[in-house]
Amino acid sequence: MNTPLQNGLTLLGRLALAALFLPAGLSKISGFEGTVGYINSAGLPLASVAAVIAILIEVGGGLALITGLFTRLAALVLAGFTAIASMTFHAYWAVPAEQAFMQQLMFYKNVGIVGGLLVLAAHGAGAWALGAKRNQATA
Repeated sequence: MNTPLQNGLTLLGRLALAALFLPAGLSKISGFEGTVGYINSAGLPLASVAAVIAILIEVGGGLALITGLFTRLAALVLAGFTAIASMTFHAYWAVPAEQAFMQQLMFYKNVGIVGGLLVLAAHGAGAWALGAKRNQATA
């Protein structure tokens, strides 16, 4: 049984992670053509499809983290998504020297986010979640 402090910190952690993904997904909707262009600039195929997938993952995952429903699954999907995006869009080892430092910062920031998501996937949403009863059954 978790303490109120643990449940409160888990909730704050979920909300902090969601604050990254949900607005990013929503901005991809309003700036869809720009998102497609950015994905194209990375040389990825089917940029429009990739943009829709990114929107679904970021918005759906963000909402799952906020509500605490399907938190473990959402955290795993978001961790994989973030790892792939980091390798694709923040490849600091493959950019000119004047860009490498900023891309390295972005890459390792994302590594930290992946770590937080994996901890959330391992431990679940906590008791202060809509899926708390369901999460306890699958723990």
